[in-house]
Amino acid sequence: MRELDDVGQHETVVEGGSAARAWKFLGTRWVLGLACAAQFMVVLDVSVVNVALPSIGSALGFAAADLPWVVNAYGLVFAGLLLLGGRLADVLGHRRAFVLGLALFSAASLAGGLAGAPGALIAARAVQGAGAALLAPATLTVLTGTFPEGLARTRALAVWTAVGVAGGAAGNLIGGALTEYLSWRWILLVNVPIGVVGVLLGAHLLPAGRGRARRPRLDIPGAVLATAGVAVLTYGLAQAESRGWGDAVTVGAAVAGLMLLMGFVGVEVRVARAPLVPLGLLRARSVGVGNLILLLTGACLIPMWYFLSLYMQQVLHYSPLRTAVGFLPHTLVTMAVGARLAPHLMRFVGPRPLIVTSAVVSAAGFWWQSRITPDSAYVDGVLGPAIVISVGSGLLLTPITTAVTSGVDPAHAGAASGLMNTTKQVGGALGLAALSTLAASDVPGVQALTAAYARAFQTIAVVLAAVAVVALALPRQRD
Repeated sequence: MRELDDVGQHETVVEGGSAARAWKFLGTRWVLGLACAAQFMVVLDVSVVNVALPSIGSALGFAAADLPWVVNAYGLVFAGLLLLGGRLADVLGHRRAFVLGLALFSAASLAGGLAGAPGALIAARAVQGAGAALLAPATLTVLTGTFPEGLARTRALAVWTAVGVAGGAAGNLIGGALTEYLSWRWILLVNVPIGVVGVLLGAHLLPAGRGRARRPRLDIPGAVLATAGVAVLTYGLAQAESRGWGDAVTVGAAVAGLMLLMGFVGVEVRVARAPLVPLGLLRARSVGVGNLILLLTGACLIPMWYFLSLYMQQVLHYSPLRTAVGFLPHTLVTMAVGARLAPHLMRFVGPRPLIVTSAVVSAAGFWWQSRITPDSAYVDGVLGPAIVISVGSGLLLTPITTAVTSGVDPAHAGAASGLMNTTKQVGGALGLAALSTLAASDVPGVQALTAAYARAFQTIAVVLAAVAVVALALPRQRD
């Protein structure tokens, strides 16, 4: 039986059976909607907790050094298992990977929403990250398996990408509204009914996508070593805040994390038949230097939301919803500049000059942000720096992505993309742990808190200035 797809304008072969009849009835619009809804949830949960952090800390009795792990537990596991999740989507089949990933993500959201202690919430966020690492690649493979190459697939991927950007942008606003009008727990519990509906629809409507005849090998040891290494190293950096840099736990965790990462490199080079990261990729200067820039950039831009959220709520005494609205200039300016201005400028100057310039602009914005005081008004304490930071970061991300993926063999394009996303998330986790330690203060009062957050913003400015210097090592190229 053949039908005309009402979205992609192509014919799809439909086999007999109840699942096929449901697939025929709902059409590919439902597949696109389901994949996009799942991707929205995955990206949303990276940022949705930021505004709720003070409420979470008060409700569950979090120590200041442990609160960043509400963010990092999700980001680290998501980043560490993302490459493995992509391979599992091929092994399990698109439908099965989608359903399992969404079920795990939803169950962890329920556990996190009902958590009564810091450890339970952090564990639930880590399991959420594992589910997201399986679900996110599955949403993409569902689309590429449903829409044939050409205009139909291009349009579907454009919608999928836009939804991902919207999820990241909406996280602060949705988190603020739910926290203020319901409870912080609903930033996690809201995933549960959506996830249940998604699992039921996915099990009956999605094509099986049984994968290739020759299924890829799985580098599970590499994935475990990479995730554990970064998590233990991040834990060591975070412990320096309360224990000091010379403490045995701090030093031991940092050394153990580095040894695990060295073990990961050894597995990738000598053991793995299908390594998660083909190390030959890093021999290309654009890939190696580009990922170093991404690591440093992630260490600056991702922690920004954490410290600015705490500043607005703990120092300026904004409500969660007002804090979320306060973030809108960051979101809107970054999206507008990144989507419109950055591609236009790259036609004339290429990635390297644009990365250097935008890193300097971002550094200037963060230096302005570090001038905050307990009496700062919104215009000079948040809005003004936000515009400068957002112009810089909006111009920064597109050329970095171009630089990292340029000159890559098509056979390694997926690995290069996965490495890029992993590097950015790992940089954010390490940066948040290090900056939280640097911004720690034992002195009570808003004056001390403001000074602590100012130190974090000053450090970010310095690191972004270093990004401008590192970018000079990128090869010359035009878009």
